[in-house]
Amino acid sequence: MARRIAAGAAYGGGSIGLLGAAAVGVLLAEVQLAKRQVGGGIAPVPPSADGRYGVAFAGPAEPLRLGLLGDSTAAGQGVRRAGQTPGALLASGLAAVSERPVDLRNVALPGARSDDLERQVSLLLADPSRTPDVCVIMIGANDVTHRMPATQSVRCLTTAVRRLRTAGAEVVVGTCPDLGTIEPVYQPLRWLARRVSRQLAAAQTIGAVEQGGRTVSLGDLLGPEFAENPRELFGPDNYHPSAEGYATAAMAVLPTLCAALGLWPESDRLDGARRENMLPVAKAASQAAKEAGTEVTGARAPWALLKHRRRRRLPDATEPHPEAEAGAGAEDGGATRMDHRSGEPRR
Repeated sequence: MARRIAAGAAYGGGSIGLLGAAAVGVLLAEVQLAKRQVGGGIAPVPPSADGRYGVAFAGPAEPLRLGLLGDSTAAGQGVRRAGQTPGALLASGLAAVSERPVDLRNVALPGARSDDLERQVSLLLADPSRTPDVCVIMIGANDVTHRMPATQSVRCLTTAVRRLRTAGAEVVVGTCPDLGTIEPVYQPLRWLARRVSRQLAAAQTIGAVEQGGRTVSLGDLLGPEFAENPRELFGPDNYHPSAEGYATAAMAVLPTLCAALGLWPESDRLDGARRENMLPVAKAASQAAKEAGTEVTGARAPWALLKHRRRRRLPDATEPHPEAEAGAGAEDGGATRMDHRSGEPRR
């Protein structure tokens, strides 16, 4: 199914549905019940984390530029401090590994679907002198909940990856999370949400890898911790991750982010003990969708490397420094705040 979706996206095919019409009808009551319970709390507006991280590493080398794109998960909705957002956590971790400052620019938009990636990529690439060295995309949950055709979803993502790669940026995609882990969702909707999420995640992996990107399976939001401790790792609205949840996600993405920039030790030998393998892209994508934290990287077409990297403990959460770019210097917490819709600085 994932291969059919990716092929439809690549060759302009029509919608390939993930759900049968009969199943949709049976589950309408469950959907309405879930809507009443999910989001019952208040999810704070995500704090802006744009700015410079790792200023202690300042030296002759230019700061690395990290771009973040996607939906509310990429934006960090559900936490109140900039240092708790995935962008800040990844920027701090990347600075610690590279021993260079990292400038973070986050253009993710809460509620965004994959068709918003065109706008987000345009914001990041508007100034050629500020092209990111590496970008992280986290998208897909809203595509599922709003029943966006899977082929359209994957087509939008692959176009975004291709544009960023053409501009010279490395790309890491955090694939669609497992919506079956959301606590208020009951059976049979929970089973169906998991199935749909995994199919989309596998199709996203095929599309992204074929465009030169790498993927990390977010699965049940990166690890059994979410299934075992949903109350601790979900935020107050029972839908978005808490600070601990975002830290869990960032720990899984960081090794792939560093590897994309050549900062992580690579071996020519696959580690059988860690279930690493070289498989056809579609098979690697399917396996990755079943196990959170799995990386898929392209090799010789049509092969891909399936990796389970060791997670690196993140440095203590830090707030952005005001020296994000020349001309920056906002007072509110340090960094210039960027308007997610226009891309213009705001106070």
